[in-house]
Amino acid sequence: MGLDVSIWAAFTAGLLSFLSPCVLPLVPPYLCFIAGTSLEELTGKDGPAPGVQRKALVAAALFVAGFSTVFIALGASASLIGQWMREAISWEVQIGGVNFPVLTSIAGIIIIIMGLHFLGVFRIALLSREVRYHQEARPVGMVGAYVIGLAFALGWTPCIGPVLA
Repeated sequence: MGLDVSIWAAFTAGLLSFLSPCVLPLVPPYLCFIAGTSLEELTGKDGPAPGVQRKALVAAALFVAGFSTVFIALGASASLIGQWMREAISWEVQIGGVNFPVLTSIAGIIIIIMGLHFLGVFRIALLSREVRYHQEARPVGMVGAYVIGLAFALGWTPCIGPVLA
């Protein structure tokens, strides 16, 4: 059973994710940040300084490359996990003389544990962690633009993931 997605459907999903309230307002600040300029310099009355637009374009392309790296890796790993799960779905375990699919049993146990954690019956420390990274200085040059693209994709995957799914 295959899922055929047309190019237009994929384009529309990408456009919707880009236009989402989580992403669109952040585009101008990110472009200015990775280009090492301000919005006033890019849109001033006298026009941008020589080379600023080219630098911004190259930085934006590297930003998109970093963003794409994350989503290609996520897509490839999801495909690999999906293939593995398709094979694993036929595994069975016998409990009390009844055969249960292993994957269904594992998923059921995980759902029960997560529900109990959510209800506060007990806490799983790993699920209650918060990790933040504070950058002291702007990442250097065009490599920094790629790294910012990676960070942007990882940070906003939960926001645009449903649209892409």
